Amino acid sequence: MGTVDTSQFRKKLKVIIDDQPWIIVDNDFVKPGKGQAFNRVRLKNLLTGRTLDKTFKSGESLQEAEISSATMQYLYNDGQNYTFMDVKNYEQVEIPKENIEEERKWLLENTECEVQFWGERVISVTPPIFMDLEVTYTEPVVKGDTATNVTKKATLETGAEINVPPFIDIGMKIKVDTRTGEYLQRSTN
Repeated sequence: MGTVDTSQFRKKLKVIIDDQPWIIVDNDFVKPGKGQAFNRVRLKNLLTGRTLDKTFKSGESLQEAEISSATMQYLYNDGQNYTFMDVKNYEQVEIPKENIEEERKWLLENTECEVQFWGERVISVTPPIFMDLEVTYTEPVVKGDTATNVTKKATLETGAEINVPPFIDIGMKIKVDTRTGEYLQRSTN
């Protein structure tokens, strides 16, 4: 990929800084009354998740990061690594569990995920936005809890814990938003 200068900066642009991939989270173009214009940019490191606020003078340029993505199916985990298979060419990739701390609570065998790579290195795994999951444990309803917006904790088949309405019981399938971890509705399947 080529280089991009400050006039091409936009949200979600992926660039290289200090030999690491970063994504632009926020970009403000500032033109003061006196002096040179500049861009005030908030960046997020795609490998570590660290954020950084940086200022670039107008006309500066950065290398654009080559990020590729593939639809991959989650197969299994061996306790240390999670194995995914590319649905097009059937190649398998092992991802250490430390690299997908947050995402792994939504991984169910045979689930198709979007996996992003920087070169050969996996930088993110994105599970489906909405998933139908079975409730494996929930506390019984407390009699007398009739106030609106009452919730209770529930454990799902993937191990994720979320808040659900009081009428949800063990064995029910529910639809969950994996971005926020919120209960949406009872599943229709």
